[in-house]
Amino acid sequence: MNKDDAVKALITDPVMQQRLAKYLVLKCFRNSALEDLHTGMVPDSKTGDYTDVVVYTPFGQIPWNELSRFDNSEMKALMVDVVNKTYHLIQELFDEERGGNLLLQLAAKDPAPDWEDPK
Repeated sequence: MNKDDAVKALITDPVMQQRLAKYLVLKCFRNSALEDLHTGMVPDSKTGDYTDVVVYTPFGQIPWNELSRFDNSEMKALMVDVVNKTYHLIQELFDEERGGNLLLQLAAKDPAPDWEDPK
């Protein structure tokens, strides 16, 4: 497959579109500041729905299902990072040389074969 065929496939082939979606999420979201927010311990739940998990603070208890997992500054940092990564990916995709190479890579291989395909 050449670069022109890869571009045509991206426009018409659902598999190429699924692979691009997974690549975008992998590069722009999964490998972002989200990784820092994802580190740490996760509580266990005997009930399985976390209704039995409570966070104790100096100001009272917070049921796990009502707890925000990160604060506004962390959310802002995550969004800034994701937007910047997405911008760089768009620059790569629309660059004639790099974009064509990216499409050829996606045509050859799924970037996240263990992930569910988007619907």
